Amino acid sequence: MTDTMAPIDILLVEDDPGDVLMTQEAFEHHKIRNALYVVADGVEALQFLRREERYSNAPRPGLILLDLNLPRKDGREVLAEVKATPELRSIPVVVLTTSEAEEDILRSYDLHANAYVTKPVDFDRFVEVVRQIDDFFVTVVKLPR
Repeated sequence: MTDTMAPIDILLVEDDPGDVLMTQEAFEHHKIRNALYVVADGVEALQFLRREERYSNAPRPGLILLDLNLPRKDGREVLAEVKATPELRSIPVVVLTTSEAEEDILRSYDLHANAYVTKPVDFDRFVEVVRQIDDFFVTVVKLPR
């Protein structure tokens, strides 16, 4: 089914280089054809999404993978701004974080996250979770253009 689907641009907002590397390896391992763009903090994420400064030519992502605990502007603030901005609110946001705190889960959904996924610590399980997210949001769900 993936072969007939057009690739999408995915924005990964993640400050941990190890998690970035694992996500990139998951894409390579499963031969995910979607383009993965990475920014390391919430300020950069919003600049990318608004096509500001060095991101003036950034593509509009079809999916955002968002960590909650970020420098400069945390993921909750980014999520709130994305979902409050008419031009951005239709982009699905998957919170992909280490936090299992019920308050983070509730707050993320209150801020209109499309899904909340706790990052597995095991590499093989992490790779599988990334594949499942990609599978669901790219082959199962119909995304807006």
